[in-house]
Parts: sequence; structure tokens; C-alpha cells
Amino acid sequence: MNENGKLLELQHIQQIYTSGTRRFTALQDINLTLKEGEFVALLGPSGCGKSTLLRILTGLQKPSEGRVLYRGEELRGVNPYATIVFQTFALFPWLTVLENVELALKARGVPAEERTARATDLIDRVGLDGFENAFPRELSGGMRQKVGFARAMAVEPELLCLDEPFSALDVLSAESLRNELMELWISGSIPTRAILMVSHNIEEAVLMADRVVVMDKDPGRVIADMKIDLAYPRQRQTDGFRAVVDQVYALLAGQTQEEALELGSMPGEPGRTRALPAVSIADLSGLLEYLSEKAGDQDDIFRLSEELKIDSDMVLSLVETAELLGFATVEKGDIRLTALGETFAEASILARKEIFATRIRRLPLVRWLLDMLQRAGKHEMDWDLVKAALEQEFPPDDVEAQLDVLIDWGRYAELIAYDDQSEKLYLENALADAE
Repeated sequence: MNENGKLLELQHIQQIYTSGTRRFTALQDINLTLKEGEFVALLGPSGCGKSTLLRILTGLQKPSEGRVLYRGEELRGVNPYATIVFQTFALFPWLTVLENVELALKARGVPAEERTARATDLIDRVGLDGFENAFPRELSGGMRQKVGFARAMAVEPELLCLDEPFSALDVLSAESLRNELMELWISGSIPTRAILMVSHNIEEAVLMADRVVVMDKDPGRVIADMKIDLAYPRQRQTDGFRAVVDQVYALLAGQTQEEALELGSMPGEPGRTRALPAVSIADLSGLLEYLSEKAGDQDDIFRLSEELKIDSDMVLSLVETAELLGFATVEKGDIRLTALGETFAEASILARKEIFATRIRRLPLVRWLLDMLQRAGKHEMDWDLVKAALEQEFPPDDVEAQLDVLIDWGRYAELIAYDDQSEKLYLENALADAE
């Protein structure tokens, strides 16, 4: 084996995309080592590049810069010792459970008799004995994902990569499958030497992994590499578990900075144009009302996920939005409503709209759009034209989401109107004048 049991090593990985004349850094100087016997979770908010990094380390995507080493040798092409389980089940609906699992072995040239025996054994190990001849349509979501695990493990990968494998399942199915995977891993019932799991669920990562590598976005980068010194099986209600979860939330939520740093720059100006969180006004209002009703001095952010029954990624997005608009401040994993946040939570419907309009006018991205509409003929612009302008500021995959948020927030604040039939954006008062 490689020096100190190293299985995988990422050295100074960079992933850069270009759009027109602009360059977007999706991953910045990523260094990571994975050893035999480790279960490592890559944890971070949506858009931080976790799945991109997974594709790079399995050889499905070549990085712009940096090297991927496997067993000390530079990886060229697809890694034959690694396999990925994706968040969607990706089963062939016309094949039975047995045939779906056998398919991976058939692709490796395993003889028919041997692959049937190996596939049957794996189906038994994941708890699907008796369903060998069932078709995917006959299975629940959790059972279909078990077939995905069995198919991935059929080729006996040294490195098993999981790309948010439980996110498409209901809560109970996800919990059951997590426990069953941990039982297989801890007992050594699968041939895998190491597991690397991508997740945006903080509790899930702390529940399962030996190490949690925490990433942040804009650009995607590693901000912490934490060893989780908790015995298995882990219990969510213990003080030790809650302390680790609180620590991770504090890392991801950061703390409120001075306004210039929080807000960023307008498009076209030097500096970073801050993306707007994809959060609905209703959800934001619900969070502020909840915090106001608790009437506490401050609240642990990590407890909000459990209390509001929403995942940690959504909690962090809501907290980020409240902080961005000046409705809350964040420090050391705690959130505290500001006087303005309390006022918004207690205000009438119309008063909330006025407060919200005043606050989003401060945001550089909103100011940029309002300025463009103000200068445009008839104070209107085509959706495609605004989208093209945003493509100079954000990666292609993020542009439409940013435009959707701008329209939703602008409509609520009665600053911007949008006609879906003509696909035009207007200044709200300009549309009223035209009518």
C-alpha cells in the first residue's frame, strides 16, 4: 500500500469555467487525502462544487489545474478502482433487480455463472433477498437505492463514492438506508477500502463520517477538515453529537461582516458580485416570525433544522438571507434578530412589503437591475437580455436561478414586474403607467 495508507490524494485542484470573457472559479486550490479505512464526508452548501470534486477524483472530469493521485500514481482517465452511487436511482426499468446488479459485472467481462452468484449475494447483503426478479417499478424509493448500492459494490470498488445518495428519499427511508450502510461498512461486509460521501446535510455527515471536510462557495474551497471522535453507533441527542453539529454550523454560517463585505459589488464593478440565496419570501417570513415568537436573546442555528423540520442547507440559506437583509446577525453558530427583523416579523402585510423593498434596494444586484430598467426604453427589458448580462457575472448553471430570485423578490417588493407571455421585465410603476 501507499505511504501511510494513502488511497487518494488531491493536490492543488482548480476548476475554472469561462463564459465569454469572464472566468469563474468553481474550485480553488483543493488539497485532500483519503486513507484506507476512512469514511469521509464532503460537506457544504449547494453550489460549492462538491459534486464537481467527486467527478474529478473519480476521473470523470479533468481539472483545470492540479493532480489526482491514486495509490501514489497520477490518475489518467476514469478510475477503475472507484464507483459512484448517485442521488437518483439510475436503474434500467426493463431489467429486474438481479439483472440491474449483474449489469455492472457484465460490463467488466465477468462470466454469467459467476456474476449471477455475486449479484445474488450482494442483493442478500443489502436486505433485498426475495426481490431478485422484481422490476424497479415494484420497489419503494429506499429499495431502489439499495439496488444502486448493490450494483456499485458488485465490482468490489476500493473507493465507494456517494453523491447525496439519500437526498431523494423520504425521511424514514433515508434513515433506514443510512443505518444499513453503516452496518455493512463497520462490520466489513463490503469489500470497499474507503467511502467518500458528498452531502449538504450536516447531521447526516456527522452521523456517518470519521472525518468531515467542510467546503464553502464563491469560490468552492475547503475551510475545515474535522476528525469526528464519536463512537458508533452515534446518537443525535447526545451532547457530544450536538456539539460537533453546532461547530459545523458555525463554520458554514460564519459571522456577520461589515456591510461592504456582506453586500459585495455591483455587476461590472471590481470585486465579487454576491449571489442572492434562492429563498422564498414566505419561508423567510416564517423564520423571522418563529424567531420572534421564541423571544429568546439568540438561537443556535443547528437547532432550527430540527425544530422547523427542514434540512440544514435550507436553514443556512434562510439565515444567509436574513443576515443579508439586515434582519439578523450571526456569530459563532448563533442567530439573533435585529430590531429591524423584529419589526418585520410583527408588521402588517403592506408594511412588510415596504420594509423589504427598502432593504433589497441596498443589494448591489437589485440596484444594478433597477438601474438598467430605469435607463431602458419604456423601462422594460427582455428576459433573455438580462440573462445574457448576468452570464458575465455568474456560472451558466446559476444564471437562471439568480434571475428567478430577482424577479420573485422584485415582485414582492413591488419594484419589478414580469410578463411571462412576452418574457419582459418592467419597472413596476412603468407597467402601471402603461396600463
